[in-house]
Amino acid sequence: MKNNEPIIVTQLFNASMEQVWEALTDVDQMRQWYFDAIPDFKPEASFQTRFLITNEGRNFTHNWLITEVEFPTKISYQWTFDEYPGESISTFELSKKEHQTLLTVTSKIIKDFPTDIPEFKRESGVAGWEYLIKESLVKFLATR
Repeated sequence: MKNNEPIIVTQLFNASMEQVWEALTDVDQMRQWYFDAIPDFKPEASFQTRFLITNEGRNFTHNWLITEVEFPTKISYQWTFDEYPGESISTFELSKKEHQTLLTVTSKIIKDFPTDIPEFKRESGVAGWEYLIKESLVKFLATR
């Protein structure tokens, strides 16, 4: 299996598209389920933000660059890190399913990340997205 296969996570929410979109793009909400260190976020193409996450003594300065926005159904942004080579794009796509909203997150590697760093292993990426979308975001939206 190729390590560069995109990671795709889907989740159905008992919430409106507007509520899910807000959770994905409003910085105050994003801090509650995603990363509490996000300093700023605007769902606008070419908007950039950066923040530091430390894990097991390793620093990951996240650099996000928004590459595409189709309000309120799609947003994509590029991820790079100051400390490591590599680049990925994460795309969040929303669609209506009767009274629910289906979210599909696709994380695609554009330039390889170092394979000797545990956080960059495919299993780690899968586990991270599954946790964020299927647990953290589900819990967050359930309280809205």
